[in-house]
Amino acid sequence: MSDRQTPKIVFLDSDTFASSIERSLPSVDHEWVEHAATDKRNIAERLDGASIAVTNKVPIGREAIWNLPDLKMIAVAATGYNVIDLEACREADITVSNVQGYATETLLEHVFALMLGLRRSLVPYRQDVIAGRWQEAGQFCFFDHPIHDLAGSTLGIVGSGTLGSAVGRLGEAFGMEVIYGGRKNDSEPGEGRVAFDDLIARSDVISLHCPLTDGTRGLIGDAEFAAMNRKPILINTARGGVVDEDAAVRAVEQGHVSGLGFDVLSEEPPRSGNPLLAIADRPNVIITPHIAWASESAQSEVWRQTIENIQAFLDGSPIRVVT
Repeated sequence: MSDRQTPKIVFLDSDTFASSIERSLPSVDHEWVEHAATDKRNIAERLDGASIAVTNKVPIGREAIWNLPDLKMIAVAATGYNVIDLEACREADITVSNVQGYATETLLEHVFALMLGLRRSLVPYRQDVIAGRWQEAGQFCFFDHPIHDLAGSTLGIVGSGTLGSAVGRLGEAFGMEVIYGGRKNDSEPGEGRVAFDDLIARSDVISLHCPLTDGTRGLIGDAEFAAMNRKPILINTARGGVVDEDAAVRAVEQGHVSGLGFDVLSEEPPRSGNPLLAIADRPNVIITPHIAWASESAQSEVWRQTIENIQAFLDGSPIRVVT
């Protein structure tokens, strides 16, 4: 950017960070404007005159991009950048940078919190204590809900990138047999992987860590649930659309799975409803509001990288560029 121009930077959805997170700003002269949240109808108006947009989940599409001639950079305060029309950004010569590699520890812990909670039936036993069931028991303990160890079970991982591989390593530390799946319908899954159908049939726990693409949308549906021979727990901290949610409800009702641990839904927040919400109070279902990424240390790192990306762009050397 020109040294003669004071950049206007607009953050469209600041409420996507907890108020307890300390947020630094770029060290160069600039105008900073932020909004707690932004409706899609107000995007172009709020970015009018901005040279840099900061967004976590507010979509910036082609129409907005072509009506914002001053916009030169979009800083995505997240790893996923599917809310940005990258092709339109390339055509308009707009740099897009994202945040990378920040969530390994926090997501890893959340995955295993869901896994342990479901395998050991922590939620229903907690509710039993609150309801007085333990107080009324005839002995020191009772066995109303199944309890299974992670050790000795098989963990199937779909998506063997940074996050999936980290989950696999921790699974091995718990004494699990870890298998990584190849792509669906791929006859040659590749070295170190098993066929997707084999993973579905063999796993006691399945954890999803793949991006949402045309090829992964609806990856787990009725056919896959019916083929889950070991009635596994299904953990989804990837994207809601990777699982057919109506099929997931049927799988719980028909006993094809032992439980569901979901941190993501196909629409967030689910204002128009979601089939999974109808079974959210079941003892073998845990749904959390997309917080696997959100430890305070992880949020701080997201913000640090976001400002670092903006600073690098202003200095003429963009980093973490996705387009």
